[in-house]
Amino acid sequence: MQKALTQMNVQLANVLSDITGVTGQAIIKAILGGERDPHKLAAFRDCRVKASEEQIARYLEGNWQEDLLFLLKQEQEAYEFCQQQMAACDRQMEQYLQQRKEPNPDARLPEETRRCRLKKKIHNPQFNLRAELFRITGTDLTQIDGIDVLTAATILSEAGRDMSKFENDDHFVSWLRLCPNNRITGGKVIGKGRLPTINRASIALRMAASSLRTSKTYLGAQFRRLRTKLGAPIAMRKSSICVVLINSSTRLLN
Repeated sequence: MQKALTQMNVQLANVLSDITGVTGQAIIKAILGGERDPHKLAAFRDCRVKASEEQIARYLEGNWQEDLLFLLKQEQEAYEFCQQQMAACDRQMEQYLQQRKEPNPDARLPEETRRCRLKKKIHNPQFNLRAELFRITGTDLTQIDGIDVLTAATILSEAGRDMSKFENDDHFVSWLRLCPNNRITGGKVIGKGRLPTINRASIALRMAASSLRTSKTYLGAQFRRLRTKLGAPIAMRKSSICVVLINSSTRLLN
């Protein structure tokens, strides 16, 4: 959609951070509906948009070529179709989670007070996934700094709820292939490396560790210390941040 709008000289990206938001979608649908007056199009501005209607109108002086309008219509329909497909996946996931048994029916979901977690993210499911994960596990993994609801869902989908299959934390780390790949001969380490992995849970934990870069928490301070000492790639791979997150997850689920 952005490419089609740029070719039409409609520079919405200069005044809107996301053209798939309320204002962007309202303007695009009005354009496809036949509206061409920039001031009338700018009137669809949501009150949360920082740019004024006059500023938005200045970027809506487009050249309304028929082929570009057709391309914009095709892109808009493709976007709406993808949204419908994702909504269907969310409904199916919600139904599946609701069929799972509750290990502790008396447990209550902790109230979330952190501002960064209260903000609704665009890519999050369209239902309360945090509440469903808490219901089927009896604990809230999102209380761990760096782990959001999608990371918690990824860990549970890969490792499952029952952590008793891992003898201890070290076995879990080894299964995730986050342990060092030391080549030892004669009791001496002659080489170090990284174990290749496509484990979705370990990838999610690496991303969780990297998100701690600006976190004002203990885990955030540890990650920054190791990042300064070892460098960002090594800190994410070899630092104890990932291990701390894994250990915390194991203890909570057990």
